[in-house]
Amino acid sequence: MIDLWLMLVNSVRAALGEVQLMTLWEAVAVVLAMAYLLLAMRASVWCWAAAFASTAIYTVLFWQVALLMESVLNVYYMAMALYGYWHWTKGGAHSQGVKVTTWPLVTHLKLIAITALVSLGIGHAMASYTQAAFPYLDSATSCFAVMTTYLVAKKVLENWLYWVVIDLVSIYLYLNKGLMLTSLLFVLYVGLAIMGYFLWRAALADATLADRRSAEALQARLN
Repeated sequence: MIDLWLMLVNSVRAALGEVQLMTLWEAVAVVLAMAYLLLAMRASVWCWAAAFASTAIYTVLFWQVALLMESVLNVYYMAMALYGYWHWTKGGAHSQGVKVTTWPLVTHLKLIAITALVSLGIGHAMASYTQAAFPYLDSATSCFAVMTTYLVAKKVLENWLYWVVIDLVSIYLYLNKGLMLTSLLFVLYVGLAIMGYFLWRAALADATLADRRSAEALQARLN
């Protein structure tokens, strides 16, 4: 009886230790993720360094709580952090980085339709062949996040609107898996994504105005 009690106590202690360790790493990932978002809002290239470190931690955390697609997604995020850094610094026609741009509504509707179909297929496969929690929601947030992260790397203005929806669904997922700090982070993400949209829209308007004035000045010199 005493041996059984000691075994139970040791098991509880070990479990608490694992929870504390997970919470510590989650806190580090949250801080880095917040740094990424704040830097991205300002279109700072250093956002990609914070993104790489944060997603490396989340890759492990999500795997441990059976959010399989979220874990795989973060491996993709690490690769996109490298691509985003390169594209923001060396991309564009003159290899001097890219500016904020906007895509037409028709293009976004096509992206939404294709991504939704892909997420349904993956969600069905996960529900049938894995032990993933919330397979369809997990798949949808992952697939749309894959697409939206690409839009961030391309500096497409509308990426922030996608993130608002993705973050709201993610809050539900993380609350159900006990990732409280991450849930709170995503509540803040919703507000910051809205702010990011308006900041990038202002940057796009300024760039458009500057290009127009430059074109007018060139035309005046030619005349």
